[in-house]
This record gives sequence, C-alpha cells and structure tokens, in this order.
Amino acid sequence: MSKIEQTVEIPHLGGSSVGYTFGRPYDPALPTLVLINSYTTSAELYRPQFANPELGSAVILLALEPYGHGRTRASYQHFTYWDSAVANLQALDSLGIREAFVLGTSQGGWIAVRMALLAPNVVKGLIPLGTSMDFESPRSLDLGCWDGIAFCTPSVDDLADPVGEDWVVPDEFVDDVFNTAMGGLSAEERAFWLAAYRANYAGDAGRHRLRLSTVNLRDRDGLHGRLDEVRCPVLWLHGTKDQVYSVANAQEEIRMFTRSPEARLEVIEGGQHFLSASKPEDVDSAAIEFVKRWA
Repeated sequence: MSKIEQTVEIPHLGGSSVGYTFGRPYDPALPTLVLINSYTTSAELYRPQFANPELGSAVILLALEPYGHGRTRASYQHFTYWDSAVANLQALDSLGIREAFVLGTSQGGWIAVRMALLAPNVVKGLIPLGTSMDFESPRSLDLGCWDGIAFCTPSVDDLADPVGEDWVVPDEFVDDVFNTAMGGLSAEERAFWLAAYRANYAGDAGRHRLRLSTVNLRDRDGLHGRLDEVRCPVLWLHGTKDQVYSVANAQEEIRMFTRSPEARLEVIEGGQHFLSASKPEDVDSAAIEFVKRWA
C-alpha cells in the first residue's frame, strides 16, 4: 500500500498546515479511521497499521498530526489539545470527509475525545489507546500512573531558552520517551526515530514546538466533567505493561462515558504504552471489528 503524505491548509490559529497521511486514495464507500499520534512522535507511529493489508482494505486510514508534531504548523505561536482537535475537524472538512472513527494513542486519545465533544455528528466512534482522561492529578498517581509533572518539567526548563539553527533534539530525550513508552527500541527502530526526531525538532522553531508539546502534556485540563457528553461508542484498549497510565485508571475512566451506546475496556496482555506499535495485531483486529460493528 503506497502512502499519500501531504499537508492541508485550514483557517485555525491564524492559518495552519496540517500534516496528513492516507493509506491510499480516499474512498467514501469505506469508513475512515483517523489515527492521532502520541507525544513528540509523528504519523510514522502508525507504520504497522499502514502496512497491514487487512486493515487497509477494511477502512481508509488517515493519520493527522497534532500541533507541535510532524509536519503540522500554525501561524500563531501557542496551541493546546483543543486546538489540535479543532484543526483535525477542519482538516477532515477540507478533505471532504463528513464522518470518521478516531483512534488515538496517549495524547491522541484525549485529542480524539475532544473531537467527539466538539463535533458529535462527525465522530462515529472512539478507540483510545493507552491513555488517560484526567489531568496529571494526585488521583492518577494514586492509581499507579506515572508522575507526568516530574517527567516533563526538566524538559520544559531545559528548552526555555532560544537556540541556534544548528540545534537538534538530544538523543537522550528520544531514548527517554521510548524507554518509557515502549520499554526501549531495537537498534533499527532507534535509528529510525532518532532521524525522525532530528528532522521534526531542529533549530529554534523545533525547540519551541517541542517545549510547547511538553507544556501541553504536563499542564493540560482533564475531561472528567465532560465525558458524559460523549455520545458515540468507545473501545478503550490498554496494555498490561503500560508504564505511563495504569489499567486501574482506565477501568475507572471507561465508566465515565455514561451516555455512550457502548463503552468497553479491552486489556491487552504485554502491551506497552504506545500500544499500536507494541501490539499491532491486537489493535488492528480490534479496530476492524469495532468499525464493522458501528459503521
């Protein structure tokens, strides 16, 4: 399957370019499955999904990169997860896609839910992976989630000052992300992601996008008071080896989608935080079944 990697222009944040990747040319006869990547990664997180012919024949795959990530750029210099949700909806509209299922990893999960809250007529179903609907709260720490404030604050501080145009993201930063999210990488995968991060986060503009992405992760608002307004079905997939957000947290939060026609948690044995990358077969088969049921 040959991917189509482009950008689409939208009006949000003073005018933006949103990076998008289609698995193949758009076909309105098939349901669209939007893929939203995790913190500091890009559409490349979903290489296993784009490489799966069974998934690619069941749905139209469309990866959308949030602000601060991949090829997405805005005229305004600050953004939040709500902005990424609006940008994704405007990108769908610009691409002529009236409705879609949305799958998101970690931060992609809470961007997906924001999309469903903003445009319930567009989002037909949600597949959050290894995520949380809370802010980085004492409650989530008590339930065995990571200390996101401790993880993010050193980077927020280290990235505060302007840098030269020869700056690239340090290798240790990339290693820290993937050690936490995947339990480490093979040499080949590490080389791939080091190159991707150096391309995405270079120069002073790259530093600033990286810092804002980290500020957003650390300082975001929680969604608990809004989850009862989600009206579409939810299939939450969570790995038992997730070092960031716990299964116990997912078990509590799935029950907060009280007005969804169905809200179900599926726990995947041995799955890491970046679940679509660590257990692609489980995620892909669950996604196919969910979309076929609700399309």
